[in-house]
Amino acid sequence: MPTGARVFLILGGALLPLALIALLASLQTTRIADLEARSQLRLALSESARALTAELNGDMNTLHQAMDALALSADDAPACARAMGAFAQQRAAGSQFAIIDKSGRLLCGAPLPPRIAAQSDQAPAARIVGDGLVLSVVGRAEGAVATAYFPRDFLAMTARPGGIVPDHGITLRGDGEGLDLTTLPGIGVLNRIETAGTPLGIDGLVIEMTMRGAPITSPLVVTTLLPLLMWVLAAGIAWFVVDRLLIRPLRRLRASVSAYAPGTVLGPVDYGAVPAQEIRQLGDTFRTLTQTVVAHETGLAEGLLRQTKLTREVHHRVKNNLQVIASLINFHARGATTPEAAAAYASIQRRVDALAVVHRYHFAELEENRGVEMRSVIGELAAGIRAGAPELAHRFSVTIDVEPVSVSQDTAVAVAFLVTELLELAMNVSPETQVRISLRAGDEDARSGTLRLVAPAFIQTPALETLLANRYGRVVTGLARQLRAPLHHDPLAGAYEVALPLMQAD
Repeated sequence: MPTGARVFLILGGALLPLALIALLASLQTTRIADLEARSQLRLALSESARALTAELNGDMNTLHQAMDALALSADDAPACARAMGAFAQQRAAGSQFAIIDKSGRLLCGAPLPPRIAAQSDQAPAARIVGDGLVLSVVGRAEGAVATAYFPRDFLAMTARPGGIVPDHGITLRGDGEGLDLTTLPGIGVLNRIETAGTPLGIDGLVIEMTMRGAPITSPLVVTTLLPLLMWVLAAGIAWFVVDRLLIRPLRRLRASVSAYAPGTVLGPVDYGAVPAQEIRQLGDTFRTLTQTVVAHETGLAEGLLRQTKLTREVHHRVKNNLQVIASLINFHARGATTPEAAAAYASIQRRVDALAVVHRYHFAELEENRGVEMRSVIGELAAGIRAGAPELAHRFSVTIDVEPVSVSQDTAVAVAFLVTELLELAMNVSPETQVRISLRAGDEDARSGTLRLVAPAFIQTPALETLLANRYGRVVTGLARQLRAPLHHDPLAGAYEVALPLMQAD
């Protein structure tokens, strides 16, 4: 995870408890305001319910008494007058009542529209009809019914709570229907509503009151979100400071160091406006270090050049010395008086030539240090041996099957001498023999190869045993020991085989 993200997460986690505490304090303030609004709502609702219940129960009791009196005497004018007096003030608001007997004759009050007239013979009955409330009371006399109609305005005026009350809405509900007595104005999307209801105790009538809760205003939103905003800003500012002072300058310094090329001096770095002083000092240290490295590399390059020149001179002198030795041997060979002496000089000449061939190819590959390529070395050795024995050139043959592999100089010298000894051994056993030389890299391990020489002359014979015992056996065994591998001889197949360490395979 990037350092900037880590800093942001650490600071965010450290400041989060403080932000949550401030947020809970803001929410608690809002909750207290909601509790105050609910308490005020319950008080206003209780007052409205008491006033409306008292008014409706009083009116229905008056009607019940008048209906009972009229049931005894239809001409009881005082009873009707008392009922008319009770409804005198309400009549101006639109309230009206009617008392009828079982035949439908009006005993007191005024005729009611059919939709308002009571149809129930059970007492008491309450119905919301249109814009008003209808209450019906069944008297003692069979079939006598008193019905009162209370319009919306009268009910709203009666249910209005006293004192200073905030805007509110009152709804009267009964029998699954509702009558809005007062409508709460201006309900918006962000307004919060508190609603409470209580039964009136009259045939399932319930009065509900609605008030605005604590409003969701911009100060409330700011107060609620300010802790979270402060938390985000604090973490963001800390991240910004760390990014500008530390992370961005370090990132630019890293890019400059990554683009550094050996042999050059680290250039100036643009750290930005306000990097940390320690980072500038670190950049100066890198620049001083690259200057020191350049100075050291210059000295090393000069020393390497001198060493290369010296190595070339040494190789040149070694090559010249080998040529001088070869010339001296050739000169003495011409003066040999016996075939045995000439053969001895030729044998020595072949070994010197083998060493010269290895040295020449090693010197050619010295610049790239890829080792000595064996296919060319073995091919030149075989050609040199055949050229050194012209009397056998038409009878002695060498077939080469060597993969393009390379070995170190020490291995190449041992292999060159081993091949020379074995070819000479084959010529001395049978001058007309054919030798096959193969060198292959391993199938599983490319760093190891196998050198194999096969010839009929290597089949077990008394002549081969005599030459191995008197002259060649100890030499080839010693050369194989230099290769750190045993030399295997298959007397039936006529083959010599030894393992070689390889440097690389093309």
